[in-house]
Amino acid sequence: MSTSNITVFMPSVLTLIGIPGLETVQCWIGIPFCVMYLIAMIGNSLLLLIIRSERSLHEPMYIFVGMLGVTDIALATTIMPKMLGIFWFHVPDIYFDSCLLQMWLIHSFQCIESGLLLAMAVDRYVAICYPLRHAAIVTHRLVTQIGAVVTLRAAFLVAPCLILIKFRFQFYHTTIISHCYCEHMAIVKLAASDVRVNKIYGLFVAFTVAVFDLTFITLSYAQIFSTVFHLPQKEARLKAFNTCIAHMCVFLPFYLLAFFSFFTHRFGAHVPPYIHILFSSLYLLVPPFLNPLVYGAKTKQIRIHLVKMLYS
Repeated sequence: MSTSNITVFMPSVLTLIGIPGLETVQCWIGIPFCVMYLIAMIGNSLLLLIIRSERSLHEPMYIFVGMLGVTDIALATTIMPKMLGIFWFHVPDIYFDSCLLQMWLIHSFQCIESGLLLAMAVDRYVAICYPLRHAAIVTHRLVTQIGAVVTLRAAFLVAPCLILIKFRFQFYHTTIISHCYCEHMAIVKLAASDVRVNKIYGLFVAFTVAVFDLTFITLSYAQIFSTVFHLPQKEARLKAFNTCIAHMCVFLPFYLLAFFSFFTHRFGAHVPPYIHILFSSLYLLVPPFLNPLVYGAKTKQIRIHLVKMLYS
């Protein structure tokens, strides 16, 4: 491999520049991002506290909500401290290995969240379409196994991205990442070698997870709504529909932001870079911020226990 004076051999430190084109206003952008992060942390922590303390909420649906809350806290915490360090304290440097770890954690938590949304859709499908068999089918043991499978799937699917970067690339065009966190393609673009394998595998992971999960989520809700509309009692229809609306308010923003971010990155050549970065950052921050608000507002049992906790 021929190298030039501009190539860097195995850099130990990389530099995250934040949001290209908006460097002068990043300190102000950090304020709403920080507010969203704090709401996500407080909201999800309250959800976990309520679900843990109330025995009546130790059911599969609420356990999945708790798992989603843990994932949201972990995902937001993986990116926000470093992002705010760049925006407010001008600390852009990150160790190469730390950057790879952040990348692996971010994409793993995204994959886990997608898997949990699928599990929640299937749980609602069984609860509404086969209510008498729900307790026998969706047991606590099965919920634990689903959580383990979802976590292992994410870890093993994303790990090759890390390995391919760590052991395939030795020379880099630059050590400056035009992003505010360590995203897979943002790191791959630094390499001064053939990156096609990395791009193909990254696309494979994204489409495998998104298409597989979204397909079965769509099928589950199609069956759910078909069953709901044929329920004889109006109250039963409203209760089932309200539960489904809460879940849809969670998974629709997640997948819509994901697909918008993905397609603008791959095909939006004329879209300014700061638009790419802003939307990819919102894609990671909006679900953790939005999920506890949705479940707090739309889930009656959680809302009742939250009011009881706040006013007791």
